[in-house]
Amino acid sequence: MDYEPPLPEACKKLPESSLPLDTRTTMTMEGKPSSTVEISDCELPVIDLDRLNRTDHVEREECMKDIIEAAKQWGFFQVVSHGISQQLLQRLLLEQTKMFQRPFAQKSQETSRTCTYKWGNPFATNLKQLSWSEAFHILPHEPANMVDDHHKCMRLTTKAFATKAGPLAEMLAAILGVEMNLKSRYFRENCLPNSSVVRLNRYPPCPIAKHVFGFMSHSDSTFLTIVFQDQVGGLQLLRDGKWFAVKPNPHALLVNIGDLFQALSNGVYKSIRHRVVAAQKIERFSVAFFYVPSYDAVIESHGTPKVYRSFTFREYKQQTEKDVKETGDKVGLYRFLL
Repeated sequence: MDYEPPLPEACKKLPESSLPLDTRTTMTMEGKPSSTVEISDCELPVIDLDRLNRTDHVEREECMKDIIEAAKQWGFFQVVSHGISQQLLQRLLLEQTKMFQRPFAQKSQETSRTCTYKWGNPFATNLKQLSWSEAFHILPHEPANMVDDHHKCMRLTTKAFATKAGPLAEMLAAILGVEMNLKSRYFRENCLPNSSVVRLNRYPPCPIAKHVFGFMSHSDSTFLTIVFQDQVGGLQLLRDGKWFAVKPNPHALLVNIGDLFQALSNGVYKSIRHRVVAAQKIERFSVAFFYVPSYDAVIESHGTPKVYRSFTFREYKQQTEKDVKETGDKVGLYRFLL
């Protein structure tokens, strides 16, 4: 099919990993190797955000405590009653499917500042670093050329999603900030709407699913990431040296802590490494909303003694991009330890 990226050809150019998929070694956020042999299913905490609207003050406080506890214990949690309609989410899924079904030759030309197409990992040094996936990175609140009707519908739908996801992320971040005595306006001042990024993901069927990942093990360079996914499954997260498979919930959005919140909280909240396993016969779709600050925002640990030195988001992005180019992988917060 002319819309598939040339992933098989990319694989042929890379040496195979010396370890099978489920016994490969990944790096922890502290830069230490973590053996990850066993995989178990998990039920992530599900938090009903409607409790925040109750007149009962105790109920609201309990909901906030549940959010904070889930972020501390798992780094991942699910939210329902999140204010983003199923109709909008299904329309988003439909529009991204159309975008990915465009010919690869057209998609690969998508290199504007507001919408960039990516596939695989151009800096991979072996198969375990090659992500069997393709994606569009979109700045949803920036004006852009609408090259055709499909493009226009996708842009409008993505913006509608981001318009809802942004305030949701800000609310959750503010609640998590209470634990750190963070000023309530911190996120509103630093995470402006035009800083946010939406990533549309597609994981094509993979004939060598036992040898590559849909998306290699990584953590997110965000404060928070909000994910809408289809019901195929494949997301796994690393906790206490063990991989857990996340069962999709059709009614919930996934929320996970990013590197910036781990640094800001001085390690109270953990940015958990996660990955997507490849599937042999079925494609998978997901949408990620990246809640990030402006490039000049300063990330400073709140706690004593400080675990991380202060840095700007620009500095962090430049360092992680440099590491990916040089090693094929992102080193992350390990570079910023005191």
